[in-house]
Amino acid sequence: MTNLQNRIIYHCDCNGFFASVEEVFRPEYKKVPMAVAGDPETRRGIILAKNELAKKYNVKTAETIWQAKKKCPGLIICKPRYKAYNEFCERVNAIYGEYTDLVERFGVDESFLDVTNSLHCFGGDPLALANEIKERIKTEIGVTISIGISWNKIFAKLGSDLKKPDAVTVITKENYKQVVWQLPVSDLLFIGRNTTQALNSFGIRTIGELANFDEEFLAKKLGKAGRQIYKFANGQDDSPVKLDGEYEPVKSVGKGLTFKRDLITERDIKTGITVLADSVAARLRAAKMKCTTIQVSIKDVEFKSIQRQKQAPVPTNVTTEIFNTALKIIKEAWSIGKPIRAITITASNLLPENMATVQLSFFEAPASADNTKAENVEKAVDAIRKKHGKGSITHASTVNNDIGAGGSHKEE
Repeated sequence: MTNLQNRIIYHCDCNGFFASVEEVFRPEYKKVPMAVAGDPETRRGIILAKNELAKKYNVKTAETIWQAKKKCPGLIICKPRYKAYNEFCERVNAIYGEYTDLVERFGVDESFLDVTNSLHCFGGDPLALANEIKERIKTEIGVTISIGISWNKIFAKLGSDLKKPDAVTVITKENYKQVVWQLPVSDLLFIGRNTTQALNSFGIRTIGELANFDEEFLAKKLGKAGRQIYKFANGQDDSPVKLDGEYEPVKSVGKGLTFKRDLITERDIKTGITVLADSVAARLRAAKMKCTTIQVSIKDVEFKSIQRQKQAPVPTNVTTEIFNTALKIIKEAWSIGKPIRAITITASNLLPENMATVQLSFFEAPASADNTKAENVEKAVDAIRKKHGKGSITHASTVNNDIGAGGSHKEE
């Protein structure tokens, strides 16, 4: 294989991951168009993944079930089982780990691998090694992957997107202008819809046009992001692939629910945010973090959203305190009685638990002893849930509710 120079980075992407896992459990799904989607009865009817036969009908991720079935009336819908997907993710990444310790997960079905320093142990040919990994995943796990190979993470990711399923694409310093620059600018990692529209307004429609544009103009118009995407288009990315298990510190923890029916009364709202606050608090404790800011996002029946936030009275990972702050936000920002379709609670501006304890002295909070007592109680609840299941203890106000807010912490 021709000169990759410097680093050899893989981006490995499992093809239609959720759907592929379902096909492992039920091979008959390989013969019909099938998609994994949320439950339409709880108004979470969005396509999460689709198999290759469904793709032929132009079924797309994130569209509604009714839109997908309009294109493909015979589409089989499968409910997601996240525990199984996480188990398959672990098995896939365990195979990656046999080739390098530099395995950085990029979502549940994608990972970056840096094989620069281990390649010589496996024959020295990056393309041959990628094909070996690809075939092992298919044979041993039962799902297919696409792999992009390049000298940087941005182009490796782009490469894995170019050919699907079950393919390897190589982008080198010799061929990237021919392979990459002709692609739409929206194909570049981290360029979303708004940035694409802004670039289009400057006359930039391809990655090549971005690469050859005036960097200073982009920086002036788009700030730091403008300079960054200019560098990315030119292959200037030296960000490292992190060690397996090495992650960026958690910056926020959030939980959202689209309710089975609209929330109308204050009691409805309290039931909903009790479940959300409980989940956020439990995840903060699991991460050994506390938050100092709480944000609430509310979506109405017309899908219009508002966001409001408040500083927590003290750094906290206690359900009651998160609940009280969230309820106060809602009462100040929303007219009780106006229907609510969905709510998200996000805890941000996080501090490690030990640092947060020190920080308490800077807050006017005479109830710090009560705070500690509540933390200890909830940690005891965590231990019981860990041993007996997440549904073993739940809040009385959420029992037998009709809004679709259970006591589970399973993420949507």
